[in-house]
Amino acid sequence: MAVMRLKEGVYEVGAVDWDRELFDELIPLPDGTSYNAYLVRGREKVALLDTVDPSKVSVLMNNLDSLGVDEIHYVISHHCEQDHSGSIPAVLERYPGAKVVTNPKCKGMLQDHLHIPEEKFMEISDGEEISLGGKTLRFMYTPWVHWPETMVTYLPEDRILFTCDLFGSHMATSDLYMRDERRVYLAAKRYYAEIMMPFRNLIKEHIKKVESLGIDLIAPSHGPVYDDPGFILDAYRDWTSDHVKKEVIIPYVSMHGSTEAMVQHLVDTLMAKGVKVTPYNLSTTDLGDLASSLVDAAAVVVASPTVLTGPHPKAVYATYLVNALRPKTRFVSLMGSYGWGGRMPEMITEGLKNMKVDIIEPVMIKGHPSTQDFKEIERLAGDLADKLETC
Repeated sequence: MAVMRLKEGVYEVGAVDWDRELFDELIPLPDGTSYNAYLVRGREKVALLDTVDPSKVSVLMNNLDSLGVDEIHYVISHHCEQDHSGSIPAVLERYPGAKVVTNPKCKGMLQDHLHIPEEKFMEISDGEEISLGGKTLRFMYTPWVHWPETMVTYLPEDRILFTCDLFGSHMATSDLYMRDERRVYLAAKRYYAEIMMPFRNLIKEHIKKVESLGIDLIAPSHGPVYDDPGFILDAYRDWTSDHVKKEVIIPYVSMHGSTEAMVQHLVDTLMAKGVKVTPYNLSTTDLGDLASSLVDAAAVVVASPTVLTGPHPKAVYATYLVNALRPKTRFVSLMGSYGWGGRMPEMITEGLKNMKVDIIEPVMIKGHPSTQDFKEIERLAGDLADKLETC
């Protein structure tokens, strides 16, 4: 990635990863990603805000060389995770006079993960500032976005907020700034769903903390920079709010067609009632798409055949995902088929123990659905439609 100038003395010096397909060996990256790092030059000192994934350290070094950077005084670590801090040791080797500036919790994690020695650190407290000469770095703690040690940095002279993971999006793009609003919105929502959603109540408070600042630019560590900060702030206010959409999400898997027939009948019945519904076949679904849909859907119905005495492993995974992400979903139910018996309803319900939801009576059938079974599915559709009217 070429060096890009945000303001006088402020540059993006990170790397674009066009080919990365999976993050943390878990999250699909259909649009690649970027590892944004920012260089701030004051009259007296120079600071590097975050680094890049170790696989792209040569790009970072080449960018610093292109700017003629012969000294770095401070390396700001907002977050310990490798994609932001993994290249700090290489930066310290090239710029031995640099100090790693971070909070005490992040310091401990960097020592554990990267074995950075004690003497290389400079600890800062919440609200503390460092002057670079004409440019000031003000540090603000924002824990649990999405690790316990995370923080952001505000540059008041240029009204830039450097947010690391907060407000990010996994996108490989040659644009410095957001230009394709729809593409960025969907990528940012997916990113929020996969990473930030479990911490939405904490993020609400962090938004209040930063929105009082005069912000012209929001510069995250993934995806484009926002030169319209209101765009992403408004999106996050919506996603973290308690408002839900009258929509039913159905993650399902079917082995011999019985569960699929049940799902199709539920979808058709809900559509006839004017309810928006989206089924996700877990055999082929991109889990990032499923996570995005969970951000504001009012209801989830997990549908699965019985394998031995419990749900299909893909349904277990989907249940685990919903439970871990803790969306603001209000209603949950279950549909399934079995051959001779089992404990699928109890197991799915137990797997959703983090969710504060109303459990709607499930529909469990033996074998392929009969006329009476389809009537039970219609009952479930009616219950869902009635519940959604209360939203």
